[in-house]
Amino acid sequence: MCLIPSIPDEAFVFLGAQNRAQPLEKVMSARIYFDHSATTPLDPRVLDAMGPYLGGAYGNPSSLHEEGRIARAAVERARAQVAALIGAEPDEIIFTASGTEADNLALIGAVRGSGESGHVVTSAIEHAAILEACKFLASGGTKITYLPVDADGLVRHESLLRALQSNVTLVSIMTANNVVGTLQPIEELAQLTKLHGVLFHTDAVQAGGKISLDVNRLQVDLLSLSAHKLHGPKGVGALYVRKGVKLSPIVFGGGQERGLRSATENVAGIVGFGAAAEIARRELNEEADRLAELRELLTTELLRSFPNAYLFGHPVQRLPGHISFGFRGQEREVGKLITKLDQAGVAVSAGSACSAHHSGEPSGVLLAMGYDEQSARGLVRVSLGRFNTRQQVLQFLKLLKTAVADTIHRHHRTASAGLESTHDHEYERAGCSVL
Repeated sequence: MCLIPSIPDEAFVFLGAQNRAQPLEKVMSARIYFDHSATTPLDPRVLDAMGPYLGGAYGNPSSLHEEGRIARAAVERARAQVAALIGAEPDEIIFTASGTEADNLALIGAVRGSGESGHVVTSAIEHAAILEACKFLASGGTKITYLPVDADGLVRHESLLRALQSNVTLVSIMTANNVVGTLQPIEELAQLTKLHGVLFHTDAVQAGGKISLDVNRLQVDLLSLSAHKLHGPKGVGALYVRKGVKLSPIVFGGGQERGLRSATENVAGIVGFGAAAEIARRELNEEADRLAELRELLTTELLRSFPNAYLFGHPVQRLPGHISFGFRGQEREVGKLITKLDQAGVAVSAGSACSAHHSGEPSGVLLAMGYDEQSARGLVRVSLGRFNTRQQVLQFLKLLKTAVADTIHRHHRTASAGLESTHDHEYERAGCSVL
């Protein structure tokens, strides 16, 4: 039985495919996917684990009959697998529908659980799931303090210490930045926070399954994860809630997930999350080393081949498979460059997929790191994953050289002919911003 749905014609614009008759599996396998910070392909082993719960094992986990008990056992097994990935106890894991929901539950739930209007301290470079939750809380009277970051994207201890001098409900600092890949010193920041008796949350959506995480070593109270960032399915996330931490729910209903997340559990998705977490835990060290090696190969060759290339984020303290870079003097061409790469069969991005609808605007993360607006528009993000190879990295570098040369040539040719606006319109129709 084919599990691949029919694909509308317009979708193939982004696949670079002209022939509808070409099987989707063949189209996708021929491409180089370097956008794992946006989402990761489902590991076949995860799909195998999910299979029975997409068909025959259809019970509701809250039901008391055998079908329900089978579903409940699968959910609890997955809960233990996700807990093991981060060194938690199974009953400290609350399943949600996404990492975004986990972030919202952490922030809004902690403030409401405090019984006061509250005060949340976060950084200026958090994911939109945190920043928008903070805006929502602020509209209800919660005080929000945004900590600055340095040029590498790091939160400094001194700025957090200053913020902690006032009455604070919760500190929320992401583990790994989704745009530049910088890893925050979470253990030190959390320890400083705990000395003041304040709750600490970290959005670990980008870090889960990519670097070693232990909630007890890190001393965090709340931690968010998402399955689709570690080769699991979309539509399922989790929030670690340390025992004794008081949260109020933000979704109301039948009281599932210890009353913190009402709704019938997505059994197949949760099973997939558990399988993905188990695979990531077993293979983490070896895979992190392999991705770091590919990252260094790409970075070294990039800087050698392009004298005007420069890197964003911390040079060492970063995710193993993440590279963000720009080309000095060519920042305005990044949209066209990414389109050229897409047409050549390579998927990379210009930053967060969740902010793609703001395409053309300078990156708020880079502005917060001190870059000017031109540089903040010129980021190219490459994020590697489990199924990427050395051969793909080398092929990408070849295609990048061609795409850069073609973009420069086309720019000079169209500018001299006074046709820039025509091509700008062409790129806008292709879904890319004109920079």
